[in-house]
Amino acid sequence: MATRGPRSEKVRRIFNQFDANHDGGLNREEMASLVGAVNPRVKFSDEQINAILDEVFRTYGEFIDGDKGLTYEGLLRTYDDGAGDVDRDFDALGLDLVAEAAKEPIAASEASSSSIVDERMAVETQKKQRTAAWAVSPNHGIVFDDTWKIVDDLEVLVKRLKVKQSKEGGKVKNDNFDAYSDAGWSRELGPSAEISEKRVNWDESGHDYAVFLKELGGLRGRADGARSREEAFDGHMAIGRVLYEHQLFKEALVSFKRACELQPVDVRPHFRAGNCLYVLGRYKEAKEEFLLALESAEAGGNQWAYLLPQIYVNLGIALEGEGMVLSACEYYREAAILCPTHFRALKLLGSALFGVGEYRAAVKALEEAIFMKPDYADAHCDLASALHAMGEDERAIEVFQKAIDLKPGHVDALYNLGGLYMDLGRFQRASEMYTRVLAVWPNHWRAQLNKAVSLLGAGETEEAKKALKEALKMTNRVELHDAISHLKQLQKKKTKASNGGVPGEASFIIIEPSKFKVVGERTTGRQELATALQIRALQRVSRLSRCSVELLKKEMSEREVSVSYSGSGVPEKSIRKPNLEEILHRLLNFLKPETFQGSVKVINERILSVLDENGSGRLDLGMFYAILAPICGGPPDRRKRVAFDALLWRPMNEDGANIKKVDATVYIKLLRAVYLPSQGISELMEIHGESDTSMVSFSEFLIMFDDPDWGFGIMPTLVKLETGDRNRHGNTVCSVCRYPIIGSRFKEIKSNFSLCNQCYSEGKVPSSFKQEEYRFKEYGSEGEATKDKCTCFNLQSRNEQ
Repeated sequence: MATRGPRSEKVRRIFNQFDANHDGGLNREEMASLVGAVNPRVKFSDEQINAILDEVFRTYGEFIDGDKGLTYEGLLRTYDDGAGDVDRDFDALGLDLVAEAAKEPIAASEASSSSIVDERMAVETQKKQRTAAWAVSPNHGIVFDDTWKIVDDLEVLVKRLKVKQSKEGGKVKNDNFDAYSDAGWSRELGPSAEISEKRVNWDESGHDYAVFLKELGGLRGRADGARSREEAFDGHMAIGRVLYEHQLFKEALVSFKRACELQPVDVRPHFRAGNCLYVLGRYKEAKEEFLLALESAEAGGNQWAYLLPQIYVNLGIALEGEGMVLSACEYYREAAILCPTHFRALKLLGSALFGVGEYRAAVKALEEAIFMKPDYADAHCDLASALHAMGEDERAIEVFQKAIDLKPGHVDALYNLGGLYMDLGRFQRASEMYTRVLAVWPNHWRAQLNKAVSLLGAGETEEAKKALKEALKMTNRVELHDAISHLKQLQKKKTKASNGGVPGEASFIIIEPSKFKVVGERTTGRQELATALQIRALQRVSRLSRCSVELLKKEMSEREVSVSYSGSGVPEKSIRKPNLEEILHRLLNFLKPETFQGSVKVINERILSVLDENGSGRLDLGMFYAILAPICGGPPDRRKRVAFDALLWRPMNEDGANIKKVDATVYIKLLRAVYLPSQGISELMEIHGESDTSMVSFSEFLIMFDDPDWGFGIMPTLVKLETGDRNRHGNTVCSVCRYPIIGSRFKEIKSNFSLCNQCYSEGKVPSSFKQEEYRFKEYGSEGEATKDKCTCFNLQSRNEQ
């Protein structure tokens, strides 16, 4: 902050370019010229221009100087609020900062003396040019003259610390984050544009830093000793802003917290403290500070209206840091409603909607963000991902490529485009994308693993082996060992084929279900296993199998939920999706934020979408608990009991021990719609279910639940998968996919080949074994197979005797 940042100078140049009458303001005609000039590829209609100008002049009314129009500070504020991109607009206008800056006085060199008083004099001569934009802002700027002196002295202290740490072996480190996706942090709220692309890591362990803290304490003492509470507040806020600009976030937080103590109802210190806490990774505390800022802003009337969109945006970002994406969506929407030109709010909304699986809404928000900012690489990347999720792959490729054109080192775009090419079977192009990811991020083990898989798909087995070995150097995860084992098996198979196989023959054939027979009562049928595997996949991705069903019971018994009335007048304990997300956060509190986001996404896609069929955003909480119970952790009988109790907990079931049969019927119908969507619903339920007014007890409910045709009779198979899907069978590999068998092993009795769960459920058998029918026996572990083998051997020996 020793000199005015180039960002504010760019805004000044843009302002002067369009202030045609040089009256210090941009009237509607001048603003219209600016909007058109910085968007040369967009043809605005008169109605669109007027709508934009109306919004700007209404939102930034405090910066309107009568007939003169929007002041320079107002234009700067619009850029701070994310309504435009300074660098893009500056380049679009063909302005040259360097040429203009050459006309200005050269900054004085650092004074040789270590005295603060002496060093301040080297800065004092350029007082008007050394301030950042915030320092002269009418809402966030420095008010008192003594605060300027504190800021000057603090600048000298920071500069001295930086010089000393640089001399001592380069302790001040800059990590370039340009390759990574922009988090969408509003310019007004996050680090300034001059430092946002580089993160500074200060060495806090040395003597120099200790000296700096001691001298900083002296400056804070001067602020506390001010003549009034307002001046002390001004001093601490300025100290915090300077420290924040220099990325001394921990010390900035101390100053903002002190400012909060001095003026508890002022929005700004809570707001700034929240920013610091977010950067420090303390998301929950950041959220609490932003909520305090929001409370103060809403209580303060129009005084803080201009700041509300930023509070909403940063509150949403903090919630995403905790993994609360559904809740974040609510605040991004509020920001976009209050400031329709806030392209970052729209981008964040679109990205969050994509994160919870609401792809169509995500595409709409992201397209709006791109319309306002055509060179927004991150928005293009997320739009492409959403399009791919919707099956619009060719368009997704174009949009991914646009993101890469805008930002060639965009890791997310390159990685996700590689995944898209993999899905399309274009393995060579996929490997090229992963190679480019590794060029930017050499230790990206997932990119290295996917590169190996894509090379394998392209038939380059040797190159795939090399890539896998590189991935193994980066991480020791078990899936890498499985992949290497898989490669070895494929190589063996390839050798056998070259020695006597049939050229061009497929490695497997798919057999119709009627030809798959089971041996023994314990062997699971093919179609039943396929269904159970789908439920198990949902269970694992949602992590609900790690959530004890007793926690559901605890939520019902300990937390009060108000009764509301649906459109038909039926009482129910309904809840909005963001509030439901809070309940899930308590139930899955052992998950990391990014893992929790994945859980919420699959729950929203598979469960909430069924329960909220009309899109109202409200859900029957008792029914939700009942739907969750069967796939939570715990004994099967206990899960069924909690599901029944959840239905009993609903306000329409006031009998105490029994529930209405119609509710039980609707529950079973919804349960099957969620977990067995491809198997259809009982016609009996459709026709007769809702006309039945009788009650059912728990024992009667169990009969309905366990019905193999119209209930959830799949549960025993699901439980078998839960208890055995991590079992390995020694070195036995699947005869079709060649991966080591994990879970149940299905052995064909006649030909003695073995299949894994997945290949058995899909009806795949090796093409070399063509039979009229196939008889399989299931083994849950290698021990069972060995025991069965010994039994057969003994029987054979007895027969021979």
